[in-house]
Amino acid sequence: MKLKSQALLRVLFVCAGSAVLAASPDRVTLPPVEPIPTPEQRAWQELELTMFVHFGINTFTDREWGDGKEDPKLFNPTKLDCRQWVRAAKSGGFKLIILTAKHHDGFCLWPSQFTEHSVKQATWKNGRGDVVREFTEACRDEGMKIGLYLSPWDRHEASYGTEAYNEHFRNQLTELLTHYGTVDEVWFDGACGEGPNGKRQVYDWPSYYATIRQHAPKAVIAIMGPDVRWVGNESGVARVGESSVQPANKDVHGDRTGNVWYPAECDVSIRPGWFYHEPEDAKVKSLNHLLDLYFKSVGRNSVLLVNVPPNREGWFAEPDVNRLREFGDAIREMFKDDLAQHRPVATEPPDNIFGADFRAARAVDGDAATYWAATEGTTAGTLVVDLGEARTFNLVSLREPFWLGERAQKYRVEAEPKDQPGTWRVLAEGSVIGSRNLLRFPETTARRVRLVIEHARGVPAISELAVYHSPLVPPATGRD
Repeated sequence: MKLKSQALLRVLFVCAGSAVLAASPDRVTLPPVEPIPTPEQRAWQELELTMFVHFGINTFTDREWGDGKEDPKLFNPTKLDCRQWVRAAKSGGFKLIILTAKHHDGFCLWPSQFTEHSVKQATWKNGRGDVVREFTEACRDEGMKIGLYLSPWDRHEASYGTEAYNEHFRNQLTELLTHYGTVDEVWFDGACGEGPNGKRQVYDWPSYYATIRQHAPKAVIAIMGPDVRWVGNESGVARVGESSVQPANKDVHGDRTGNVWYPAECDVSIRPGWFYHEPEDAKVKSLNHLLDLYFKSVGRNSVLLVNVPPNREGWFAEPDVNRLREFGDAIREMFKDDLAQHRPVATEPPDNIFGADFRAARAVDGDAATYWAATEGTTAGTLVVDLGEARTFNLVSLREPFWLGERAQKYRVEAEPKDQPGTWRVLAEGSVIGSRNLLRFPETTARRVRLVIEHARGVPAISELAVYHSPLVPPATGRD
């Protein structure tokens, strides 16, 4: 009897499964518009806020660039607390921290077996310390993603300027990627000056990338790398219409041709310098300046990378910690109340949807993983949100399902003014939306808001159409 019951259950299970499959054959999916990001590039771009930590021998020599002749004994952060760094970063809304494991001076923050110019010779902990280990453990304990910077330029290493240096560099990369657990981002710059022998190095980039892919296959390689590009300035500002679709760069993409997915990272320091200098305690960027940079980076389809340098004790200084907390609080307050969420929304023309799974309500459901998509074969579309009553607002946030490619090429956001029913006033215009566009404008009072996508690459699709009002929205500035 028991065997018969089990057999019957198996038959019912198979039949039920077949019925489900039969009920939903040929499930509709939205075709991607190439190029598209890798899963790792998508995850990186969704972080939005990342942090740089410039810390090393320069912290103790009060310099920005060392020459490789520094005495390692100078390195002595007597109260090093990487958890303080991570908690301060989390208060600001940052999701990943990149540590300068080795800057141009060649001083290593871990006890590398391939050089003595490292914490092995430091006064700190009698040469038995390891900043990289303390940093990675703190990040992991606090749920923070991990990035490591390793300068290819090394002004201390004697082999710099010869082929032997490429092996030396790969060896140090391997140490960092095999001794400290998962690494989510590896950051290189393109600095290539003289070494101790006066020679410059020909970097073997392909072998560096291969080393990373072998030991950290899910890490994105940034700036001088194939996954993430430098925006082109150190002021934290992306271009209006910044696109992640770029022509292949032969220096990092090898033989690839045509367009590739190559998103922008906008780096900037919270202070005038990148390493800590006590006189700059009074020169930490204002809250409004940081918020303005947020709009000009994250709000322009890019990721913002803010540097915060620890002091000689090994702590983030109080002015930086306070500013990070203020910044995080402001972002959370600014985006806490979406006036469009779950409000009635319609398409123009009516029923301009790709299928039932892509109805207009997906754009205002508060879930960035779902989205509205227009009818197959179209390259334009309109969404109209009814806020229920006349509401005052000064900010609109737009997102596309960018993991299926960038689509919008020209769009505008309009409002039906309270005192002019039946007319539409343009509030903002744009081109690329991608991962996110933030549009700020003078306070407007209206009941209905309209997004008009005039032209798109492929079928238009929107995963977020959000409307906000906040006095914290910084006025637009000329820092472009």
